[in-house]
Amino acid sequence: MRYAVLSDIHGNLEALQAVLADAASRTDALLCLGDVVGYGADPVACVEIVAERAQTITCGNHEHGVAGLLDLDWFNPHARAAAEWTRERLDDDHRTYLASLPLVAEVGDATLVHASPDRPDEWEYLVTAQEGFDAFSAFATRLCFVGHSHLAGAWSLGSAGPEHWPGPVELELERGRRYLVNVGSVGQPRDRDPRAAYAIWDAERGTIAIRRIVYDIAAARQKILLGGLPRFLADRLAWGS
Repeated sequence: MRYAVLSDIHGNLEALQAVLADAASRTDALLCLGDVVGYGADPVACVEIVAERAQTITCGNHEHGVAGLLDLDWFNPHARAAAEWTRERLDDDHRTYLASLPLVAEVGDATLVHASPDRPDEWEYLVTAQEGFDAFSAFATRLCFVGHSHLAGAWSLGSAGPEHWPGPVELELERGRRYLVNVGSVGQPRDRDPRAAYAIWDAERGTIAIRRIVYDIAAARQKILLGGLPRFLADRLAWGS
């Protein structure tokens, strides 16, 4: 089985469509790690597409925010404005659906979670080498896929010692090692590369690769501006930050 593993779509329909088109011939199933909504101008379309196509979806902090499960004061001003805007555009069924999504799920020998597997409802970021290594005790599977930071990267623990790869990776999984992989962001990358990011996990071959996909940033940006969302959320798409 080959999985497309997506995270942090953030209402960016153009990025989501480009990723799904790229993944169509390369993968057999879709997994989503949350934050389907927030920041972008197409939350309803993104929720409905992912809900229809994904085998498994976990909940992100932006889902919790728009569903009323997380105080919007937790967010920075731009994210809070986007959450309020998004909440107004989702109907009761959408909000109920998002509120029902699990924080953690397992598929095969992988744990799926939006933020850290350690206290996932506290929405901690895994960025540094030590932050990743500290999270291994919180999951029992061989693999763990996360998002949340919008920064792709990977960590591994095994008898030969720990390894950390910041940035997009291509991994051949080694026997006796465990891995934690951040798949990056579909809709709002923050590594100075504006292309959408997602991971392909080939469970049979034992490989994981991050792919970067060009999409119509101008169209996504214009929708944000026309929708009345903060201009910063539009401009940052081209910056990749």
